[in-house]
Amino acid sequence: MSTEVIAPLAYLRVSDITRNPRTGNTGLIPVSDSTWWAWVKSGKAPAPIKLSPGVTVWRYADVANFAESLAGKAA
Repeated sequence: MSTEVIAPLAYLRVSDITRNPRTGNTGLIPVSDSTWWAWVKSGKAPAPIKLSPGVTVWRYADVANFAESLAGKAA
């Protein structure tokens, strides 16, 4: 994800949220795709929104709030 400003109502794909060593993208939350999906499956991370059979997204605000909650637990 670049350093551009993201609108609070924007949608994020998993590649925007997680780190990707292949592209160098650090993502909003520095975990692997598999960790993110495990968190989603367990209910720890926000639930996804299916826009179509091949497109799964999350609301930016939900992911940002989740990231803040993780940061609060680490402090």
